[in-house]
Amino acid sequence: MKFLKVFLIVVVILIAIILIGSLFLPKNYAVSRSINIAAKDTIVYKNIADFNNFQQWNPWYKMEPNVKTTISGTPEQPGHLYEWVGNKTGTGQMKITELKPVEEVKIELKFIKPFESLANTQFNLTKNGDSTKTTWSMSGENNIISKWMFLFVSMDSMIGKDFEDGLRYLKEKSEQAK
Repeated sequence: MKFLKVFLIVVVILIAIILIGSLFLPKNYAVSRSINIAAKDTIVYKNIADFNNFQQWNPWYKMEPNVKTTISGTPEQPGHLYEWVGNKTGTGQMKITELKPVEEVKIELKFIKPFESLANTQFNLTKNGDSTKTTWSMSGENNIISKWMFLFVSMDSMIGKDFEDGLRYLKEKSEQAK
């Protein structure tokens, strides 16, 4: 009986530490990478805003080429949807929510498996002479689990390299289309 009482007290204290401690951890995360692409902004924009082109430069598709994907909706329009189901990459969807032609593409990124989460993804294009500066950003809110997890591994270190690879592949694809 005494062991059970001590055990319950320890559990309550641990829960309190987790809950109270999470109030002091970062509520949000953000990751951003940029690259200069020697191609017209219209070419880069089409490669981003048309999910039929996305698979050709998607860094996670290259990681798992057998992933099942479904693309629906009108390319370069709000509501254009890219859904995936994979073993390594999990399950999720990306939906274009807002566009400023040749300048910006905003995407709602929803992860379903292995963990549910929602993120805002954005691509900003800036004409820079004969090239296009392209910035890929993602931001979202940390839940209690991710707040504690990101004490040891940041979102930036988890996906920053994937963003860099994806932008490099986007650069290769866009520059070949010149």
